[in-house]
Amino acid sequence: MNLKIAHLGPPGTYAEQAAFFYLNWLKTHPGITSQKSFELCTYPTIAQSLQAIADKKAEIAVVPVENSIEGSVNMTLDSLWQLDNLKIQLALVLPIQHTLISYATNLDTIKTVYSHPQALAQCQGWLSRFLPNVNLIPSNSTTEALQRLEQEVTTAAISSSRAAQLYNLPILAKGINDYPENCTQFWVVSTEENYPIDCTHTSLAFSVPANIPGALMKALAVFARLGINLSRIESRPTKRSLGEYLFYLDIEADVNAQMMKSALRELQNYTEILKIFGSYSVLPISL
Repeated sequence: MNLKIAHLGPPGTYAEQAAFFYLNWLKTHPGITSQKSFELCTYPTIAQSLQAIADKKAEIAVVPVENSIEGSVNMTLDSLWQLDNLKIQLALVLPIQHTLISYATNLDTIKTVYSHPQALAQCQGWLSRFLPNVNLIPSNSTTEALQRLEQEVTTAAISSSRAAQLYNLPILAKGINDYPENCTQFWVVSTEENYPIDCTHTSLAFSVPANIPGALMKALAVFARLGINLSRIESRPTKRSLGEYLFYLDIEADVNAQMMKSALRELQNYTEILKIFGSYSVLPISL
């Protein structure tokens, strides 16, 4: 039986690139899983990739969670909160180099550029300089943006060089992202409950009682008192009422460490709902 790995499609997305790396990494780490064969499964949205795990249509999902330029991927954070029993197993860091793909002969003839909203934002400086008058239209993924190119020669898409090679499409400009050190972190998610040993990070989210002064400060002070570093903190609306928020934390500690166990026990005293998304290590992807 194949181990199915869900990711944002169509083939050629950065998510597929990260999933493909993870698939090959699994093959070189036979102790991680007993599966001998693997299958990449594309889904039209990040939320559907994670829903596939919850519905047991796939065993693993590889989903983007944060870009070094544009910040967090809200759909991933919201889906993890809404779905039960999903656990982060590993983080992958993928270098991102955007490419302008088009059948146009030069930049002057381009009227419309399609891509995922994150990719458009990561290239906004380049676009303002070289294509200041084009229409920017968001799509579900960087690969979906490629579908209109052959029919409309005045259009272009921002995607990866790998996608251009995969679909045999012409590249008009390379390295158009505004910051060369651009990278995206992906989470490998499954329903596996057992945390790996020697993890470096833990991710969780919580809500605090509404309209209580200092409620958030008391929750965060738990980690400060124990000397545990937070590498990221972010708020997202609860979607229940205006002014109510969830707080997402990335913590530089293993959930199995005694200090973290103490912190989580104390944290429950100050939170309304607490969800631990997982404890994991971070693995850089070399291109």
